[in-house]
Amino acid sequence: MDNPARGQLETDVYKVAAASSDGIVINQHFGRADKFYIYEVAGADRYRFLEIRTVKPVCNSGNHSDKELRENISRFKDCKYILVSRIGMGAANMAEQSGITPMELPGMMEESLDKLIAYEQLQNLF
Repeated sequence: MDNPARGQLETDVYKVAAASSDGIVINQHFGRADKFYIYEVAGADRYRFLEIRTVKPVCNSGNHSDKELRENISRFKDCKYILVSRIGMGAANMAEQSGITPMELPGMMEESLDKLIAYEQLQNLF
């Protein structure tokens, strides 16, 4: 018998923004990051690099402008997830209100993307 959720996994395509200083490791705090690596995830085990998006870091010793924070988050409105090493509650809430799920997944880019895909697969089971 076919599992509808399984079939959905094979065709579900979404974008992920990852905060990284070098494209190898997710190692940037959302508010301090100046570039994000954008990946397209297609299916259970396929992803590909698309582009680098630059933003103006908004964190200034723990303070930030809500306007600038919203502007940065809007740069990722086509992404389903934002992967970072850390993100403050205010930024996380703004991202979620924009339909983007922030996740703290520091580590090697490929390993973090694999963890995200495994998470997405679990979510689609229910």
